Amino acid sequence: MAIDEKFLSGYEPHKYEGDIYKTWEESGFFNPDVCIEKGVVSEDAEKFSIVLPPPNVTGTLHTGHASMLAIQDTMVRFARMKGFKTLWLPGTDHAAIATQSKVEKLLEKDGIRKHDLGREEFLKRVEQFAQDSHDTIVSQCRAMGSSLDWSREAYTLDKTRHKAVFLAFKKMYEDGLIYRKHRIVNWDPKGQTTISDDEVVREDRKGMMYTFKYSHDFPFPIATTRPETKLGDTAVAVHPEDSRYKDYIGKEYSFNFAGEDVTVRIVADEAVDPEFGVGALGVTPAHSQTDWEIAERHNLPVKQVINEYGKMMVGMEGVRDVKVEQARKAVVEWLRSEGLLMEEKEIDQSVGTAERTGAVIEPLPKMQWWIDVNKPIKDGKSLKNLMLDVVRDGNIEILPERFEKVYFHWIENLRDWNISRQIWYGHRIPAWYKEGETQISITSPGGNWIQDEDTLDTWFSSGLWTFSTLLDPEKYEEDFKVWLKNSRDGIYHPTTVLETGYDIIFFWVARMILMTTYLTDEIPFKTVYLHGLVRDKQGRKMSKSLGNIIDPVDVIKDSGADALRMALIVGIGPGADNNLSDDKIKAYRKFANKIWNASRFVLENIEGTNLSDIPELQDSHKAYIEEWKTLVQEITKEMEEYKLYLVGEKLYHFFWHRFADVVIEECKKDLNESSKYTLLFLLTEQLKALHPFMPFITEEIWKSLENKDSELLMVSKWPN
Repeated sequence: MAIDEKFLSGYEPHKYEGDIYKTWEESGFFNPDVCIEKGVVSEDAEKFSIVLPPPNVTGTLHTGHASMLAIQDTMVRFARMKGFKTLWLPGTDHAAIATQSKVEKLLEKDGIRKHDLGREEFLKRVEQFAQDSHDTIVSQCRAMGSSLDWSREAYTLDKTRHKAVFLAFKKMYEDGLIYRKHRIVNWDPKGQTTISDDEVVREDRKGMMYTFKYSHDFPFPIATTRPETKLGDTAVAVHPEDSRYKDYIGKEYSFNFAGEDVTVRIVADEAVDPEFGVGALGVTPAHSQTDWEIAERHNLPVKQVINEYGKMMVGMEGVRDVKVEQARKAVVEWLRSEGLLMEEKEIDQSVGTAERTGAVIEPLPKMQWWIDVNKPIKDGKSLKNLMLDVVRDGNIEILPERFEKVYFHWIENLRDWNISRQIWYGHRIPAWYKEGETQISITSPGGNWIQDEDTLDTWFSSGLWTFSTLLDPEKYEEDFKVWLKNSRDGIYHPTTVLETGYDIIFFWVARMILMTTYLTDEIPFKTVYLHGLVRDKQGRKMSKSLGNIIDPVDVIKDSGADALRMALIVGIGPGADNNLSDDKIKAYRKFANKIWNASRFVLENIEGTNLSDIPELQDSHKAYIEEWKTLVQEITKEMEEYKLYLVGEKLYHFFWHRFADVVIEECKKDLNESSKYTLLFLLTEQLKALHPFMPFITEEIWKSLENKDSELLMVSKWPN
């Protein structure tokens, strides 16, 4: 047969990838409805669904996103070729704090603060930034070959998701799971907002442990790393069995500490470790989560001594109205001058910082909105119980299995979830108040009612993602179960698999399980596949400061999307980090060329060969075909078990070391009907099997085949 001129040169990905993606998209086959309509998939076929973990609209995709897209698209293309009704639903996340802080930093460069613009104008700037970022992300998803159903694209801040957020908030509030109360929060003094426990980044730093007495009359010393907070102490806690302090339990002491009058009561609490320090803990309920819990158990007063800007509110000159770090030095100097300081010792400590701003977290008591995770609700079970049961009972499988223990540990220690944020961008809390009154309405009553200024934690809206993306905005219902049932896409829930990074198992995975099991009585997904981090070849995290960032866009321009996809998948099991290097990517670029050149040889030498007309095969050719069929059985099972890393490697080795190095070389010696059939059969089958991993080059070669079972490789049948 006459060989296509494109094969006269090596494979150059940039010449083909854009046009191929356009062909796929125009075919409509990314949409399962079109696949059913055109007979590619039967109406009663089993369904396979994934919702794309929505990238934040804060910039561009990095290699972690590229890894996610490569893995998910491989799963999706395999399911589609297996004849499943396959839905991969795209979307993006407004990422409230992250996006707002990005825009604030951009404005700061021009000397503009958000308050200079006002809420409405500032939000217009944020929305434009988010739209630009969204457009970039979508183009990068296309460049990766992602076969997403763009007709169903969702956004965590769009009309349908806003409706879902409102209904979720309303139901949980009416069920007594959402409440408003003064409680201790993680306060970011730089970002001027609360953040969740999961968004606190722990940093190991050097600190000082100070041992001292409150006053000369106080009977024993205490120890702390934060002496400035002792102006807010309302108790000293000791272990009930600690013989050193038994005689003091229940007594009260009053004294002046660094210019502030302080009264403490000695309480016995089993949370105190008698072996740590001096075994006596000064309790500052307003500025420590642990101390807040002790205060609740013993009905202690709460005294705030640090404000939202990280400055002291009380104390002597040099302490009051100064930042806590400066106040600490002043208090230590006062202790020293008063002869109360007994020991200073350098220690290693874990310091909580805000993920977005880097500021040291200041625990503060604030009036906030919360989700109660311990309240008995369904059959006496709490939200925590629901989250634990679906994994323990095997309804949700976590891969790799070792992360189940991590999941259980986190859930068992879960505190009530603070869902309000003091920022402008996001879903504004749907609650209204009358000025000067405590009455709350969660439907806008108009008149002189004022809406809460706070917005909801991003994870509240993204926690609804698996089902809120499948809702029909024209069929609003008060009940999510009914809503899903009435939606054209309700059949795709629960989704089949959630594929995401192991670093957000608590941020997102656990919250989706929490919200979905409660609001829909369904699990959100059957399997959680956790991929690892993409690191540089030395195993270091990629960062601008190290200059080791591999930009997926640059890689695609140089080596093609297929090479990048293989480098991100082959040999990397779930939960394993990937040490990505230029050499690894180049190796798969060479593999793409190998596929191209081997295909050219086959296409040049199969004149008159038809797969439906099987000739008498030589024994060696039969053996090659049987070897392939055995491999297909193996890899099909492994694909169904999400062992993509094994399948990619096996296909690579079979094509290069069996097909190219052995089969082609043998057939070259005698190009008869048996050898031609064997070459065409094995090439056709391997193009199908490689397609989920390397969709662009396989689709381009497929175009040149005359004996094929479908016009597009992406909807051909998986080898069997």
